[in-house]
Amino acid sequence: MNAAQIFKDTEERMDKAVEKFRNDLKGLRTGRASPALLDSLRVEYYGSPTPVKQLAQVTTPEPQQILIRPFDAGALKEIEKAIRGSDLGLAPNNDGKVIRLQIPSMSGDQRKKMAAVIKKLAEEAKVACRNVRRDANKHLEAAEKAKTLTEDELDQGKEKVQTLLKTIEDKVQDLGDKKTAEVMEQ
Repeated sequence: MNAAQIFKDTEERMDKAVEKFRNDLKGLRTGRASPALLDSLRVEYYGSPTPVKQLAQVTTPEPQQILIRPFDAGALKEIEKAIRGSDLGLAPNNDGKVIRLQIPSMSGDQRKKMAAVIKKLAEEAKVACRNVRRDANKHLEAAEKAKTLTEDELDQGKEKVQTLLKTIEDKVQDLGDKKTAEVMEQ
């Protein structure tokens, strides 16, 4: 692999870590209703775990409420069962046609705990990116030993990877700070 290929691979892997972090943030409760809260929820439907969004229309008619309108009325009970069994901590209200989820306001302690979870997720994303940097540096060093890179190209490559890491870490920090600010809003 040459330096350009190593850098491209590194960039793709770091972007995947940021995207995973972004998706993890979507599923966190902020005290405000969001259809993204149900993204990770899987419903046992005809023997296979299926995402709720494939079985129902998920909307937020009010800031504190999620409305789930199944495409197939037979899936209503299974969706309700999946919500009760999940770690969302929400009680579904089933009226026979739709399921309503009331999102309670978060207490100060809950907000602080959620901010700590966000910080932990951000740190995990940063660590994943640092591991990618380490792998890239190993590939660059191996290429230099194999005489496909010069010493100058090795140094430039490492510098470029470090700059990319700094940019990605700043992006992760920014995403985490925005989500924390959203959670801490009263």
